[in-house]
Amino acid sequence: MKKITTKILLLVTILFVSGNLLAQNFTTDDILGYWLNEEQDGKVNIYKENGKYYGKLIWLKNPIDEETGKPKLDKHNPDDELKKRPTKGIILMSDFEYEEDGLWEEGDIYDPKNGKTYSCYMKLETMDQLKVRGYIGISLIGRTTYWTRTTE
Repeated sequence: MKKITTKILLLVTILFVSGNLLAQNFTTDDILGYWLNEEQDGKVNIYKENGKYYGKLIWLKNPIDEETGKPKLDKHNPDDELKKRPTKGIILMSDFEYEEDGLWEEGDIYDPKNGKTYSCYMKLETMDQLKVRGYIGISLIGRTTYWTRTTE
């Protein structure tokens, strides 16, 4: 009986330790860096400024407008002045706050493909995969996309 109890105790200890080793404990700045969107047609640099997190569109797979031969503009933006700005370089993500292990909330995300801004949260699934959920009102009404960490 003593052998069985010892083996069970050893097995429980191994499972507990291995479970803790597999769990990732994220920190506030683990989100910083370069991320490729799910469609792999845009790259965003997530950076920190004044304690909040932002994302700037730094690369486009197709940066040139086929019709004009010039850099793509933010043509879907509801603000007429902003329609004249280049898409590359836009701050897409703003005002995110770190909440808990791997979760950033209270931010907004702008979609230059339709000119709309959504409430958003981001969650690190792993160090190299970021879940980005944009929504209207409550997070149940929205869309989730997964971004992959990349290099500059």
